[in-house]
Amino acid sequence: MSCRFAARPLPLCFLLVLLLLSLSGCVSRLSDGMARSVLNNPDPDTVRLGIPAYLLLLDGLIQDDPDDEALLVSASSLHALGSALEPEGAPHRLRLAERAWQYGVRAVCAHDGIRCGSWDKSFTEFTAGLGTLEKADVPAYYAFGVGWMARLQADGERFQVLAELSRVEALFARLVELDEGFQQGGPQLYLGILRLLRPPSLGGDPERGRAHLERVIVLSAGRNLEARVELARRYARMLYDRELHDRLLREVLAADPAAEGLTLFNVLAQEEALRLLESADDYFP
Repeated sequence: MSCRFAARPLPLCFLLVLLLLSLSGCVSRLSDGMARSVLNNPDPDTVRLGIPAYLLLLDGLIQDDPDDEALLVSASSLHALGSALEPEGAPHRLRLAERAWQYGVRAVCAHDGIRCGSWDKSFTEFTAGLGTLEKADVPAYYAFGVGWMARLQADGERFQVLAELSRVEALFARLVELDEGFQQGGPQLYLGILRLLRPPSLGGDPERGRAHLERVIVLSAGRNLEARVELARRYARMLYDRELHDRLLREVLAADPAAEGLTLFNVLAQEEALRLLESADDYFP
């Protein structure tokens, strides 16, 4: 049976494909392919409109197979993406972020029942558990970390946010040790952002954060444009370095956003680069 988009509503077509593929045991391959199609889509508006249907499909698949690690990782990652695409302060953003966190927790527990719940233990116990992770653990724990970050960013007034940030930072520091190049420098990107949250006056170390983000640029061969945007927003603006700020953002705008697994994020990075440049005169003295 073929899918004719003009003849059938899109969600129904997806459901028919899912039915056929589930009967042949190809659901996880479909999930992976659809996730890649989202990340390689150059139109954020299309993704914003289409991602709710995909999230519902993932929810349904997981109901039928609640311990499928690959499906849980996909669900966590895509809910985190959906949260990031929502405006700041939107109630739906927090709900998506909470789902990203919950699916990330379930992915880790499906992957490693022994360490399940370690994030609720003392900081010493939590970091000791991180020390036992191996490279094979990175995908599940990376999705978990991204979901955790999405949850904190969507609900910055959480009472325990400062305590949680230190745990998330420890998690990404361990992932950097294990596989810094995962998803073209993803662990380095998040660790850099975390280490640029505080200015020097509050105990932050901007140079460490800068080094992480510059490493992302190297690991991705310059294709990860988000690293340059974060350098401009979190490092150059913190230190009031207008020259560095504008140079980084112009490099982003001049780059080709098309890159496997990064296209959507790169287009969003270019949109943010333009906003930052347009507001620079008001920000810098």
